[in-house]
Amino acid sequence: MTGYALREAIREVLGHFWSESFGQIYPALAELERDGYVERRESARNGSSTFRITPSGTAQLRELLSEPIQRDPPRNGLLLRLFLGRHLGPAACRALVLDARAEAERRLAEYVAIRADIAQASEMADERPYQLLTLAFGEHTARAAIAWANEAVAALDQLDSTRPSSTHLNKESRT
Repeated sequence: MTGYALREAIREVLGHFWSESFGQIYPALAELERDGYVERRESARNGSSTFRITPSGTAQLRELLSEPIQRDPPRNGLLLRLFLGRHLGPAACRALVLDARAEAERRLAEYVAIRADIAQASEMADERPYQLLTLAFGEHTARAAIAWANEAVAALDQLDSTRPSSTHLNKESRT
């Protein structure tokens, strides 16, 4: 497939847990071609190039998939804001958590739809169990995010109810 088609396939099929930009794909394809892992074929029709994995590319892929997983350091803007939430206040933090819960509910609904699509697909039955394992991770993660958000909202509501109101503080500070 072309680099563009490859990016679209990644976005459509793996987009829930993996992303690549054109700025990553085209240099990677050039390097893979240089190393003999893919072959480039020029199209006389539209001048675009298609790439196909070679047998050595398939062997390299298997080797890479067997390596230990490299963990990236986490970066979660929501959790950073909550950690520093004293500066935002409970109401603003609650709004952030409610947005996160809505996003998790949206993702869970997508995963449920994907599960139905996978169950109905007749092609690639040998890949289905692995796709379902990956999908289950997304479903569990979304459900955990929803449960956490519910707990966080309750905690923030409790925190907000125990804080003196701003009017009360203003009256005290005047005396």
